[in-house]
Amino acid sequence: MHTAHTVIVGAGIMGLTLARELLSRGAEDILILDKEPAPGAHASGRNSGVLHAGVYYAAGSAKARTCLAGNRLMRAYCSEHGLPLAETGKVIVAATPAELRGLFELKAKAEASGAEVRLVDEQELAELEPNAATLGKALYSPLTAVVDPRAIVQHMAKELTESGKARILYNAPVQGRDGKDGLTTPLGRVEYRRLVNAAGAHADKLAHAFGLGLDYVLVPFKGCYRRLRQDRSHLVKMAIYPVPDPRLPFLGVHFTRSVAGAVYIGPTATPAFGRENYGLLAGLDREAPEILLRDAVLFARNPAFRATALAEVYKYLPRVIYNAARRMVKELSPEDIEPSPKVGIRPQLVNRTTHQLEMDFVVERDESSMHVLNSISPAFTASMAFAKILCDDYLPQA
Repeated sequence: MHTAHTVIVGAGIMGLTLARELLSRGAEDILILDKEPAPGAHASGRNSGVLHAGVYYAAGSAKARTCLAGNRLMRAYCSEHGLPLAETGKVIVAATPAELRGLFELKAKAEASGAEVRLVDEQELAELEPNAATLGKALYSPLTAVVDPRAIVQHMAKELTESGKARILYNAPVQGRDGKDGLTTPLGRVEYRRLVNAAGAHADKLAHAFGLGLDYVLVPFKGCYRRLRQDRSHLVKMAIYPVPDPRLPFLGVHFTRSVAGAVYIGPTATPAFGRENYGLLAGLDREAPEILLRDAVLFARNPAFRATALAEVYKYLPRVIYNAARRMVKELSPEDIEPSPKVGIRPQLVNRTTHQLEMDFVVERDESSMHVLNSISPAFTASMAFAKILCDDYLPQA
């Protein structure tokens, strides 16, 4: 049997930053459980590495409250510990008059939530990003940066274990509850006084075992990438994004230059049939029919989801990805793009009653447990700031 005052389920970025925040507040007995053999094996280690700068989120939302603050904290953390950090900035470009109107609306939304952005004309855009193309104006976000997510989670995990006050048990999937204050795992019973559910793509299932979050269920979306050939990576210097559809939490296919210099194009947002369905069939399990049913219900009852699903399915075709990317730049040919093994899963929370995709973080709690649901983008960016709010406002004082 394993015991700890605070047990955290999930050694992704949310679980690790929460543990760090608790240690900074005097906690001395933390146990983190993860079903994988290493930290950040899923969304935390597979994301684009972009540190967002609060451009997209509604004023007053949890995402708006934590994104820019988290950006600054994460950049400081990388600088302090010598972790890879590229302060590239980002431009958001418009290809049509409708997108240009959306760009102005996005600027107003960003400024209302405190983000630092400014409009630039085509001449200044050419100085910032010579190959970016826009219709008259673009939106520049100078605080957008890029990091190595795996390097960050690995360093945080090492820090925690070396503190002597936190332990991480890998290969320890939670199989269920065991009484009021316990969990069952293949490594034995785990007993706690306080539980934190930061299980990412599996967080809803654990919350449901506690009778919480019953109005919500996670629906996975697959994000596939392609990349510029190495000899053509000079075509893009920084992040280039399109104007997003405000009805959806996806940002559209975009260019991202990694800290290693590779330029990725993506991701897609295709409905997936498993919480870890990274390949065509890999990651499919007994839940696949249930997930397919959820997708079918959303397809029937949510027009925005239906439009997205119909458009995204074609992005498995290289030509469709190319066409989406070509709208944002002056120079690009199909031969410049090659396949990439990079793929991730976005576990998107859906309200069972309204059939709407939840746009913000969701937290549920009872007297001894806290459950972090919908920890999707910009969760990695926001994590350090979000951990402070979770500890202040939601964490049971058991």
